[in-house]
Amino acid sequence: MLHQKKILLGVSGGIAVYKVSALASKLTQLGAEVKVIMTESATEFVTPLTFQALTRNPVYTDTFDEKNPKKIAHIDLADWADIAIIAPATANIIAKMAHGQADDMLSTTMLATQAEVYIAPAMNVHMYDHPAVIQNMKQLEKWGYHFIEPGDGYLACGYVGKGRLEEPQEIISVLERHQQRTLDMQGKKVLVSAGPTKEMIDPVRFFTNRSSGKMGFALAEAAAERGADVTLVAGPVSIEAQHPSIKRIDVVSAKEMYDAMNEQFADKDIVIKSAAVADYRPKEVQTSKMKKKEGDDVITLERTEDILKKLGERKENQFLVGFAAETDTPIEYGLGKRKKKNLDAIVVNDVSREGAGFEGDTNIVSYINKAESVIELKQATKKQIAVQLLDCILQDMKDDSI
Repeated sequence: MLHQKKILLGVSGGIAVYKVSALASKLTQLGAEVKVIMTESATEFVTPLTFQALTRNPVYTDTFDEKNPKKIAHIDLADWADIAIIAPATANIIAKMAHGQADDMLSTTMLATQAEVYIAPAMNVHMYDHPAVIQNMKQLEKWGYHFIEPGDGYLACGYVGKGRLEEPQEIISVLERHQQRTLDMQGKKVLVSAGPTKEMIDPVRFFTNRSSGKMGFALAEAAAERGADVTLVAGPVSIEAQHPSIKRIDVVSAKEMYDAMNEQFADKDIVIKSAAVADYRPKEVQTSKMKKKEGDDVITLERTEDILKKLGERKENQFLVGFAAETDTPIEYGLGKRKKKNLDAIVVNDVSREGAGFEGDTNIVSYINKAESVIELKQATKKQIAVQLLDCILQDMKDDSI
């Protein structure tokens, strides 16, 4: 997948630089054309000559060292690359990229490139957990940068924990998997629901839940990045879809989401109902604010429309996926819900687990298909979980067509 790809390898200053020389060598052996930019700090660990010998290309270290007077080097490199990799990515270069700082050859080129950028962090475990570093990584991920998470193990500083640069072969495997995914959903129409609903009690109060919409938005964006025509039905959330091609329909109540999903359903290939829709709403909505009074009060509730059940009844050629957020026996409940709602697959998770569920940036889920195969997806960012779930869906669709 990387043969004849133009790969720009950005090397920042950390002890893990020695592992990146092996990465440069392996990429070159796979037939990629590799050009290297090193920060001044990186040259303290490994000389530019090492990378020049391994890639058979000049190494760039200085913004003002213009090797060809007819070209501006950092712009030429930025335009040349199909793929850019920052490895090791120190806290410093991550901060520069997150804030648009361009004060050396690497940061300037990264600001100018339109290539897919992969960032492989490597640093002390406490640095990796620092709120500033976490915030900077979140910002870059929001802009579409891809992160190759560091591994756990013994670090050069003597600590044991997360922060070790991923092994060169695994970095290559991530690149190959991503290249294989590129535009593999082109021509497919995808419908995703995301977020909570609000069920009004009176003009100022409502029932809702803790859903942030992050999982559904991640699914919509991951599908759009792979070439799908995506429609996103979003409950009241504070986040924005980053991919410009996503068609967004905003709703508030369960009834509005029911109507929007049914209206959009017919011509879709894949439908993913990840929204956390209210099961009940007040039977009567007060037109004026309810006044406080002595003692208890009672609000009579009625069932909302069952969106997933209705879509399951209507399903023809659509691949229909539901979500189930549980706190007890999620797998058993998911197996039953998949059958009852006539789903092709269901994604279940235990929202009481640390790192899973509502509002957070990570998730832990299990994917269950019609064959009742359970695929457990370990804790990862919701965007990474979304990519893996789409892989599962596409594989099941392929298997059903054989």
